[in-house]
Amino acid sequence: MRVALLGPVAWRTPPLHYGPWEQVTSLLAEGLTARGIDVTLFATLDSVTSATLDGVCPHGYADDSSMDGRVWEAMHVAYALSRSGEFDLVHSHLDWLPLAFADHCRAPLLTTVHGFSGMGILPAYTRAWSAYVSISDADRSPELDYLATVHHGIDLDAFPFVPTGGERLISFGRVHPDKGTHTAIEIARRAGMPLTICGIVQDERYFEAEIAPKIDGEQVRFLGSVGPERRGEILGGGAALLHPIAFDEPFGLSVVEAMACGTPVVAYRRGSMAEVVDHGVTGFLVDSLDEAVTAVRRIATIDRAGCRARAEIRFSADSMVSNYLRIYGEMLGQNSA
Repeated sequence: MRVALLGPVAWRTPPLHYGPWEQVTSLLAEGLTARGIDVTLFATLDSVTSATLDGVCPHGYADDSSMDGRVWEAMHVAYALSRSGEFDLVHSHLDWLPLAFADHCRAPLLTTVHGFSGMGILPAYTRAWSAYVSISDADRSPELDYLATVHHGIDLDAFPFVPTGGERLISFGRVHPDKGTHTAIEIARRAGMPLTICGIVQDERYFEAEIAPKIDGEQVRFLGSVGPERRGEILGGGAALLHPIAFDEPFGLSVVEAMACGTPVVAYRRGSMAEVVDHGVTGFLVDSLDEAVTAVRRIATIDRAGCRARAEIRFSADSMVSNYLRIYGEMLGQNSA
């Protein structure tokens, strides 16, 4: 089986810092290649992979202000689709753009919907010939038919189990109102616990107005964007991960990564959180700030070994690869074993 993985090009694959779509695409490319699948990864040319690497974008446009992301994404998609006839299947991990040119794809097209940036892009999905996979049941559109839901997997070895954790709460993700960074600060303050914030600043005004004035280096620390080499250390060293999201999040990789380290999660019950967090086992699902504070005070009742065990069962990269191989086989009428 020859598979083309059409990855995003905002950042390198795998990302040096932020880049959840790039991270998932990388794990899938490595897992498929390890199982003997002939994979070509279309990504930035500085990407690192065991698959065959191809593309036109020299590096991530999000790291280079001289690059127009719209232009480079269009050239990236056009180039990959020009080679599509060489493959048995094309699996896209980009947003809507490849769907606009789906008629130029000369192989069956599978699209993993990593989330809708807005309902205005839905016509690109409804009019294109593509099979679809959702990353959570919660993120499905009633206007699309899906072959399956495949939850993201993670490299469990990159997130070693930490049996004791630490004294600090953690907020891990892009600093943006959607992620509720300001709410995490208030939860930690009311619970009387220090907080460490990690993530790219995606909304500068929000950061300067709501977050920066509260950073004192002790009660509230800000470490900025944290690369893969430190994610496990920071997440594993937390008493709990706070995830008070203000939007319907499609998945939430940091939630799974924290659980893999043994760190329980206190998350607002929105989007996919009820699918990802097992209430009372890997953390608590809450509906308000007051409930979140109460949950933090009960966090010691969560068994950290149980968090790790559940993450191993539900969210390994190996399971994700197996699920996609099954889907490939169904699309091509083959036995994917």
